Amino acid sequence: MKTRVLIVGAGPVGLTLAIDLGQRGVDCVLIEQKKEPELQPKMERCNARTMEIYRRMGLEKKIRAAGLPSNIPMDVFIITTLDKPPILTLPYPSVDEARSKDSEKNDGSTPLEPYQLISQYTLEPLLKNEAEKLASVRVCYGHKFLSFEQNEDNVTAEIVNSAGKTTHVTSDFLVGCDGGSSNVRKQTGISLRGEGNISELGQGLFYCEDLFGKLPLGNGPGQGRHYHVADDKATFLIMQDSTKHFTLHSKVKDEDGIKEMFEKTVSVPINYELLSFNMWRQNLLLADSYRKKRVFLAGDAVHLVIPTGGLGMNTGIGDAINLGWKLAAVIQGWGGDNLLNSYDVERHQVGDRNVGASRYASLGRRSWRALGGDCLFREGHAADAARDRLKSRADVEQRKTNEMLGAELGYRYVRSPIIAEKPGGPEHLFRQYIPTAWPGARLPHITLENGKALQDCLPDGYTMLCLSNKTWDNRDLVRAFEALSAPFSCVRLSSNIAREVYNADFLLIRPDLHVVWRGHEPHSSPTVLAMLATGHC
Repeated sequence: MKTRVLIVGAGPVGLTLAIDLGQRGVDCVLIEQKKEPELQPKMERCNARTMEIYRRMGLEKKIRAAGLPSNIPMDVFIITTLDKPPILTLPYPSVDEARSKDSEKNDGSTPLEPYQLISQYTLEPLLKNEAEKLASVRVCYGHKFLSFEQNEDNVTAEIVNSAGKTTHVTSDFLVGCDGGSSNVRKQTGISLRGEGNISELGQGLFYCEDLFGKLPLGNGPGQGRHYHVADDKATFLIMQDSTKHFTLHSKVKDEDGIKEMFEKTVSVPINYELLSFNMWRQNLLLADSYRKKRVFLAGDAVHLVIPTGGLGMNTGIGDAINLGWKLAAVIQGWGGDNLLNSYDVERHQVGDRNVGASRYASLGRRSWRALGGDCLFREGHAADAARDRLKSRADVEQRKTNEMLGAELGYRYVRSPIIAEKPGGPEHLFRQYIPTAWPGARLPHITLENGKALQDCLPDGYTMLCLSNKTWDNRDLVRAFEALSAPFSCVRLSSNIAREVYNADFLLIRPDLHVVWRGHEPHSSPTVLAMLATGHC
């Protein structure tokens, strides 16, 4: 079997990469050792940047239709039990409310798309179905990756199917999206470094038909997304997208323990079924490199974070969308060596920052949890005072977990060989997002005077965005990209909003909507700019 790209691992990251390559007409094979997607809760939220990416891929509406209804709030509660008044309520808007609120601003500070709560066991089959529709994508479940060998021209991988038959697949490139215990990464010899096995928790997936509809129970918390129990076992109840499935995390060792904690948390008699139980460990780890020659790594294979901040799968989707167009460019003949070199440079720094952001959020959660324990579950003045102390601390520290827009939208690629970088640049912030069109940054979302989102007006490929009323002869720049056979368009807009937010008259935007270059005058050397952007400098 031969293909252009072999992708190992059909989680959301591998599936997104396969779809991106397929939409670009690149032949790829996606293998997954499971026989089919499983009912296993892992991620449960696509953040704002991920939803922007899926919108550009034409998948946003399908994902929203499959996920949590858009009118349900995303509130977060700190509780003792579900039938008692919450210690703290942190209100967060539903998708409808977030969209309405964001539409009131048009200064680049809001995302094009709000977040979407969707469980991984809902998202994976949806993405699998989309991948299988693409003529250039072959999806193979029940196929396990064993080993690979590579030379200057290709990679040959050994694969075994569920019947025990061994196959060899030769590809131009191999991408390991096979999770934290990645066999592909291990065979490259690339190491993970950081903090491993920080803590171990049990996770149970429960089916409970009536619980969400009955909230609030007594004078307990209302309907929301997360319910943190202020005990000494880090107990944490999460609503899944159906509102009938819930995951419970707690420091327990077996099914009996997780059932006991679920009943204790709900605290009123209710019918439920435990669908699965497993143990998992918290890690803060980053790979030394994201690439070894023709073998690339993405997702949990290169960065493992604590779920605080929701930066696990969402960071992996960013990896996939960064790598996909670059692989396509090289395979199609117009991309230079620096396109592939830039993947490790750009995404490794984002992985490093997001591991740090997860650590920052996790330390915040541990800070207020250190004030929890049995005393909060009692009655009396001492218990009231203890709850007040925890509430005051958590009102600051828990927000670090749920408010990460800076990490989601504000990442900027520095020292990249395909960015016309300027000295300095705005600070990287975890929580606050300050819009900027500084080279390397994601192009901030604005709505144009005609009511259209500017991101929707940019075609695939490279785009020179002209916001100036000056007469400009773009023929040299067009010829420079044509000489490389690279996809290129010029888009001229008359928009005071865009000029004010982007602080430039001319911006070169690449396929993943990151800014390559900006200026108030056309670039002095169109050929040099085109060569730089396409990885030939």
